[in-house]
Amino acid sequence: MKRYAISDIHGCNKTFKHLVEKGINLQKEDHLYLLGDYIDRGPGSKEVFDYIFALQEKGYQVHCLRGNHEEMMLSAYYERTDPFSWMVNGGDATLESFDSSSFYDIPEKYIQFVENLPYYFVLDDYLLVHAGFEFKNAEKLEDLFEDESAMVWIRYWYDNIKPDLLDGRTIIHGHTPISRKEIEQNLEVGFPLDIDGGCVYHPRPNLGYLCAFDMEERKFIFERNLDYQKVV
Repeated sequence: MKRYAISDIHGCNKTFKHLVEKGINLQKEDHLYLLGDYIDRGPGSKEVFDYIFALQEKGYQVHCLRGNHEEMMLSAYYERTDPFSWMVNGGDATLESFDSSSFYDIPEKYIQFVENLPYYFVLDDYLLVHAGFEFKNAEKLEDLFEDESAMVWIRYWYDNIKPDLLDGRTIIHGHTPISRKEIEQNLEVGFPLDIDGGCVYHPRPNLGYLCAFDMEERKFIFERNLDYQKVV
């Protein structure tokens, strides 16, 4: 059995599928942890959902967290915020993938899936989250899980980390795109592991990778964005 973590797919389903089937060669006894932001900006948000559903239906052990883009989708759907804030952050691409002009037309099973996504996973050796944790007022591990907004939105939080609360666990997260070199360096120096290689930002220098972290061998598998080129 192996364990892998992937984050920030952002509608890049061709890249995601290739990484799962070729890059890590996922097996049914393995555990795949997905850290949120399945949707928005890329061309295949619906296809990402459908691929996750298909893996789970076939018996693959795929565990999913929510990201800030799923949070924005729900806020728009339930009119908790101005829907325009989601649309300008990639929601328009998600609606296009559903061939819809309104988020109210998205089938209920997708909304329910997003609504039921947890904010974090606690493993014996890892903490998994989309964006990170707010450590400032935390006195015990459980305090980190009270700030749901931080878990999907926080940035630049490393300076506040209290290692004693983690009991030897490594934090794996995404949300903030960084270069492949920075991802690898964080492992070398013992920082939390930001595995967001900015896959959907493929035109930008040093970005454009979907990253899987092998949690057993503690190594990365990178897939260059394939959604805007022919997949061989």
